[in-house]
Amino acid sequence: MATLDVDRSDESYRSWLKEAVRKVQADANRSADTHLLRFPLPEHWGIDLYLKDESTHPTGSLKHRLARSLFLYGLCNGWIRPDRPVIEASSGSTAVSEAYFAKLIGVPFIAVMPRTTSAEKCRLIEFHGGRCHFVDDSRTMYAESARLAVETGGHYMDQFTYAERATDWRGNNNIAESMFQQLRLERYPEPAWIVATAGTGGTSATIARYVHYMQHDTRICVADPENSCFFDGWTHHDPDATSDCGSRIEGIGRPRMEPSFVPGAIDRMMKVPDAASVAAVRALDRAIGRKAGGSTGTGLWSALRIVAEMVAAGRTGSVVTLICDPGDRYLDKYYSDTWLAGQGLDITPYERTIEILLATGRWPAPLAAAGTA
Repeated sequence: MATLDVDRSDESYRSWLKEAVRKVQADANRSADTHLLRFPLPEHWGIDLYLKDESTHPTGSLKHRLARSLFLYGLCNGWIRPDRPVIEASSGSTAVSEAYFAKLIGVPFIAVMPRTTSAEKCRLIEFHGGRCHFVDDSRTMYAESARLAVETGGHYMDQFTYAERATDWRGNNNIAESMFQQLRLERYPEPAWIVATAGTGGTSATIARYVHYMQHDTRICVADPENSCFFDGWTHHDPDATSDCGSRIEGIGRPRMEPSFVPGAIDRMMKVPDAASVAAVRALDRAIGRKAGGSTGTGLWSALRIVAEMVAAGRTGSVVTLICDPGDRYLDKYYSDTWLAGQGLDITPYERTIEILLATGRWPAPLAAAGTA
């Protein structure tokens, strides 16, 4: 019997691939690491609260890291091809970053997004050469993205499946390694807690895996917004948990348990009221003069609760959370009292809770007893 031999090597494609990978890796070399900012707390508490400012990436959000990893993963797997579109299901920030990398390597990009996505995110996607494709129900984004990929011959990036596997969680200057390196000279270099939020779940998976791999004692808390299933799925060990509507906090919270969310890697979850997220992000602006997106507020609210627990227990140490993206993308939402009124959100009691905490170190009992506050 003759030897069967099929050679599909393509010199022109391999040349294009090498150049595409070079361009994506060069972006990482050009991008300085993001800053670790301090949230002011009373010195005598002996607690330091930090925010890893991911809004300073070239595309303005934490998702820049993810998009770079996803593009390298897709390119090296042979999934992204010249002149064929990359398609992504996204609530906006990942799509902004992926549009940037698609333009960088010269392929078309289509973002499949909820119609409620902020106008500023849509503008940024189009600025980077992408096209917005809207759906009325966020739960249909996955199927619509897959359909477009078949229709166009493109690649559905599927961040919700591949986020946790595309990122090198052992190191290679991932977000966790960067945090610990920046904390190296601080008075509490190993944080007691790191608080993340979950959209794909990839960030919390990366941080938790790195902490375990490096044998740190740091614990990982994931803060979840209203209208998301992650908290219920995690607390009830239910991989089939769902939510019947989309999250008001753009970029985090999902209607299904995403494949990249790794429940067993994290230690704790909090379900945070959307009004509390908005109150926290406004408190951040007052404290350090930086506006951030609503997902930052979700994480900050949970971090402040942990700080209050540490004060009550007489423990010292550090806590780290994230600035996920800039607030100028949400001036018509989280910084608009008109939008809050339209959503039926009253942030006043949550603002008061933060004020009391920062003044006294005490978390007010009524909200503390609510469990999700």
